[in-house]
Amino acid sequence: MKYLIVIMLVMLVTVGNLWGFDGAGECGSNPEVVVYKLAPCGPAAQDQSVTVSPKCCSLMKRVDKRCLCAIVLSKEVQSHGLKPAIAVTIPKRCNDPRRPKGYKCGAYTVP
Repeated sequence: MKYLIVIMLVMLVTVGNLWGFDGAGECGSNPEVVVYKLAPCGPAAQDQSVTVSPKCCSLMKRVDKRCLCAIVLSKEVQSHGLKPAIAVTIPKRCNDPRRPKGYKCGAYTVP
């Protein structure tokens, strides 16, 4: 399963330009790098009953909320089984007191 998620994220790196990232978007000049680094969060973004790994929590604290939304809401990511409604719960599941509580991420609100 872990390898499947890594493969999925590598595929996303190759199609990053299809998302409309031009270097000045929500994820800065290298959104593909951000996507790849969030691979440890894949299982937690698919199933809310999965415990979020410490590595994922550490990474999430470094990702700007706008970038996270851009990645989570992309059709490419969703087509690989990541669920936005579950993904936006990761900061809360990490017990991050600095999470953007109430932030609207598309049709979803960060709890």
